This record gives sequence, C-alpha cells and structure tokens, in this order.
Amino acid sequence: MKTHWSVLLAMVVMLVQAFVGAVPALLLLDRANPLRPLLGALGVTLVGLLLVYLVRRFLDRRPWRALGWRNPSHLLLGVLAGAVPVLAANGLSLAVGASAWAPVDPAIYAQLPLVAVVVLLGQAFPEELLWRGHLYDTLSDRLSPRALLVVLSAGFGVLHIASQSAADSIAERLLYVVMAVSLGFACTAARVWSGGLWMAVGAHLGVHLGMRALPLRPEEFGVMLVLQTVMLTLAGVVLLKGRGLLSSGARTGDRVTA
Repeated sequence: MKTHWSVLLAMVVMLVQAFVGAVPALLLLDRANPLRPLLGALGVTLVGLLLVYLVRRFLDRRPWRALGWRNPSHLLLGVLAGAVPVLAANGLSLAVGASAWAPVDPAIYAQLPLVAVVVLLGQAFPEELLWRGHLYDTLSDRLSPRALLVVLSAGFGVLHIASQSAADSIAERLLYVVMAVSLGFACTAARVWSGGLWMAVGAHLGVHLGMRALPLRPEEFGVMLVLQTVMLTLAGVVLLKGRGLLSSGARTGDRVTA
C-alpha cells in the first residue's frame, strides 16, 4: 500500500474507532452512570485493536509483534516526558497572563486516577497503537527518519481540526492543530527514543494529565497553545538528539534506537 493511502487509512481508522467504540456505552448507559466514560473508552480500545489487526493482517501483512510491545515500563517515563513540557507551558501562560487560576473543588483530584484510565483507553493507547505502532512500523521501510517524523506528526495533527477545545476563532483553531502536530512530534520522538510503543502511549497520556493538573482558565487561548507547542516541540527535539536522529548519520528510526 502506498504511503499516502496508508496515512489516509490511519485517519479513517482513528475516526471510526473513536465513534464506533464509544457508541454502545453512549446508547446503553444513562449520562449519569459513572461507568459510561470508562466503558466507552474501553470500547474505543477494543475497536482500535480489532481494526489495527485487520489492517495489518489483510492489507499490510505486517507481523503483530512489530508494533513495538517491548519495554512496557517506559509507559511511566513517557508520562513524565509528556506532562513536564505541558506543565511548564501552562506555568508560563499563568506568568504572562495568558491564563488565570480557576476555582475548583479539590475533590476533583481524587478522580484523576479514573480520568487517567479513561484517557489511556479512550485516546492515548488506541491512537498511539495506530500512529506510533502500526503506521510507524509500516512506513519505516519506505521513508527516511525525518520524513517519517513529518508524516506521523502532521497526519496526526491535521485530524484535530475537528476536535473540541476552547478555541473560538479560526486562528485559534489553526493553532490548536499546530499544537496537536507538536504532540504527534513528541510522541513519535518518544517512540524513537525508547524503541517501543509504550513510551509514546505514556507521553500522550502525560500531556492530557498535565493539562488537567493545574486549574487554569484561558485568558488568551492562542498564547497558551503557542507555549504548549513550543514546549512539546522542545521535548521532542531533546528526545531525538538523545538518540542521534537529528545527526547527519541517522538512517532509520528503529536502527537509531538499537
């Protein structure tokens, strides 16, 4: 399958797994049911696993083990790599007046473990399985390391043009897409650095947790997005330089991590 068709298929799969996976819980459970978000997220993961398996088995004919299952302990390292740059960016936004403290019930932090599981199953794992797992493996044989970084980052980010956010203008919506590109870049860099899928999953999860850690209200959402983009990009660059991918001698992503 040609590169552009592989990327387009990944985009379709990401949309299908997000909507189809969550439908049973949305239809069968009342909005007030505390299990609704968890079961909806679990549905997304299960549909994502099925779709990736079908694509790899019948279209790309790639082995399941090549998705990068090694080093599951890197999940926690990834959470740190994702949360720190977002916390730094949000702290800077608070310092420059782009955000302000928002009133919040401290009890909400007791729900963070459940929120983490929902984000892991509903977004971080299925999306990274698709982009930094399946597509990374599929395109590594066809593209140079730098081209692979660009394709995986840009393709992932473009899909977020329809995402819900605090953006209320075209400029802010475009900045939100750019921030999502930088998230894809950081997650791809985490895959390169660790040589496996789990650090990318952790980085994706860490970004979401970092955004929820500080109770902030956007004052200048565009400035917040720019700061998040800069810090996530910087985190990705640090990871890539740690594995030498930005050096002139780098040849392939997985070989660099060997």
